[in-house]
Amino acid sequence: MNDHRSLKRREFLGRTTAAVAAGLAGRLFGKPLPARADRIDEAAAKVGRLPRRPLGYSRREVSLLVGSGDMASAPAEAAARCGVNYWHKANQWARDGAPAFILKNREAHLCQVTVDRIGGNHETGRIDEDAHVDFVKEMAKRTGLGYFDDMQFHYGYHNAREVKSDRGFVRAFERLKKEGLVRHLCLSQHGYAGSGRVKGGESAAEVLAAVVEDGLYEHAQFMYSYGQDAETAGFLSLARKKGFGTVAMKTSRGLGRMRQDKAFMAGLPVGTAPHNALVRWLTTATELDAAVIRVRNLDEFIETFSGAGKSLTAADARAIEMMTARADETACRLCTACQPHCPRSVPIADILRCERYALDDGDGEKARALYGGLYRRADACAACGTCLSHCPQGLPIPDRLAAVHRLLGGS
Repeated sequence: MNDHRSLKRREFLGRTTAAVAAGLAGRLFGKPLPARADRIDEAAAKVGRLPRRPLGYSRREVSLLVGSGDMASAPAEAAARCGVNYWHKANQWARDGAPAFILKNREAHLCQVTVDRIGGNHETGRIDEDAHVDFVKEMAKRTGLGYFDDMQFHYGYHNAREVKSDRGFVRAFERLKKEGLVRHLCLSQHGYAGSGRVKGGESAAEVLAAVVEDGLYEHAQFMYSYGQDAETAGFLSLARKKGFGTVAMKTSRGLGRMRQDKAFMAGLPVGTAPHNALVRWLTTATELDAAVIRVRNLDEFIETFSGAGKSLTAADARAIEMMTARADETACRLCTACQPHCPRSVPIADILRCERYALDDGDGEKARALYGGLYRRADACAACGTCLSHCPQGLPIPDRLAAVHRLLGGS
């Protein structure tokens, strides 16, 4: 990292909190060290066997926390030993092949292929039946899995109308299913309300409601954490009524920043830990079927996965209240409520999602890559303040956008 980039990081951290500045420098761009086999055994023993729950119309039993193809190898192996049996983004194993612990017992694991639009990004790309079929076939070969249990439409539909009007992804799934290469249909849904590149874009909850009523998809992933909005709560109630499966993603809202704040951590109820309390809440106090939570090493795996299926204690409930209040001050919900009101069509939610990757996940490389690929970056903000009255959290959005650009947009 050059001195210019380091300076920009220091400037950004100075605009957030001193506590974040104290701990972020050593983790933002670092990579975890390999773990010994005995550490993996120890971690799995501390977590124990994860409960399972029926998912979607098929009622397949799925672990309350799911794994991912981009999960570090040691936590992934420990997770499998604890009974994690669903693997999001399994196509990311294409480079080196699926892990041995998956291939040795293929039928015990539900592996998902994540399929994107082509000819552009999730906003400008198109649904292409033939291209999607070819991609899934290639991934099935390169991963060594042979087939995928779930075929996921990554980022989802732009609006409810598109759910009905463009059946290309569904047709691709049906062709692949006839060949035995996929079994179930699902999607991950982002919000497009106010997007400058998507005409008629709608919120994630609006699109998901249309997907549920359409009845072709079995389950969906969507952004969900504490402090969620009423619109998403309404979708969850509909999904539960219809038997539609729900998997939360982007769940650790602001946790990375909280953990760097020593005063905040010291104020949490004795015996509680942020990720553990989060998972207890997600898996026992919501209407969710399962959740995806990113962990980078075995210590995070133990703290996080050991909470799955365990009821909130009074101390945990108090911790969630404190975490919600702190996150509402620091971390965008990504609800997109503000975006339709921006006169310059700045993709506010996408920019602040990059902020999460950098500050909460410690993945500066991913954050910079995604930020650099946005059609309009934070420096397009005119600081007019039009968005402010539409943010349910009352975040100082122009200031936050400027800070993200200093961190991720430097040349």
